[in-house]
Parts: sequence; C-alpha cells; structure tokens
Amino acid sequence: MTGAERREQLLDIGRTLFAERGYEGTSVEEIAAKAGVSKPVVYEHFGGKEGLYAVVVDREMRQLLDMVTGALTAGHPRELLEQAAFALLDYIETFTDGFRILVRDSPVAQSTGTFASLISDIATQVEDILGLEFKARGFDPKLAPLYAQALVGMVALTGQWWVDTRKPKKAEVAAHLVNLAWHGLGNLEARPRLIGHRKN
Repeated sequence: MTGAERREQLLDIGRTLFAERGYEGTSVEEIAAKAGVSKPVVYEHFGGKEGLYAVVVDREMRQLLDMVTGALTAGHPRELLEQAAFALLDYIETFTDGFRILVRDSPVAQSTGTFASLISDIATQVEDILGLEFKARGFDPKLAPLYAQALVGMVALTGQWWVDTRKPKKAEVAAHLVNLAWHGLGNLEARPRLIGHRKN
C-alpha cells in the first residue's frame, strides 16, 4: 500500500470509529489494529488521534458545505429553500457517519470546525439570497442574517432528528420544512410585534 493509500485507509477507519464511538471512545490502538498497522504509522500520518479527527471533520464540513452551496442554483426563493433542505437531507442520507461526527461535541473542535460554525457558514450563503428578497419586498435587508440563521438552524436541527428516525421519507420532510418556513415567510410582518406582557 502506498503512503497515500494508507492515509486514506486510516481516514476511512477513523471516520467509521468516530461516528460509532465519538472522539473519546476511539483510540489510536483501535484505529491501528483495524488498519493492520502499528500505532506509530497513525502518528506518522496524522500526529495522533487529534490530527486524524481534525482531517475527518474538515473533509465532512467541506462536503456538506459544497453540497448545500452547489444546490443553491437559481429559481424562485421557495425553490431555493427546497434545494437547501434537500441538500442537507441528501448529505445526511449519503454521509450518515460524517453527519454524526459533525453534530457530536468534541474536545478538539474550536470556534471553527464545529457544526455550529458550519451552520453559520451555510447561513451566510442563504443571507445574501434573503437580503435581496427582503429588499424587493420592502423589508429591512439588515435583518437577513437573523432570518438566515433561523432558517438554516431549523433545517439542521430537523436533520439531527431525522438522521435516526428516517421517517417520514426525505421528500416529505423537505416539504414540511419548506411549508413551515415559506408560509411563515410568506406572511411575514414588516414590523413584527409581541402580543404578550413581556416587552424586553
């Protein structure tokens, strides 16, 4: 096996184990044993478990971000919302282990490299689309970041629930997400107000 092939093998094994057991539940010994190599080989390629984990997380984050931004092609804003919902659900369905790794808390994750930072990156992409739509409808485009975070967060949290249940089917989940988001956005008040007693 070449060095590049060995590195890919270790990444695949690490990805599977991190998804099953999490960062803390996975050991370098176990990774090496599954690969049929000694521990020093893992250290040689990644400097240890933390380095391997960082590469796995980085690859998964890039994969998800690429899928979401690639899906946001063109069309009616509602269609863009559908495209984004499907992209996340497609990622969960195709890269389940990767999604489990991304949503799992890890002591290695910094302010970048966490699921929350990834969601924020995706929300930034959505923010531009919402800003244009808000401006066209007479709403304050400065509020687009808030709505982008809310929309992407709603889809992401639903995805965390769906990864285990897988019911209803993906298209139905996407339809319900878009239904809630679109009809909520469709009836958006230009100046939302609170109706309860609490005002601050």
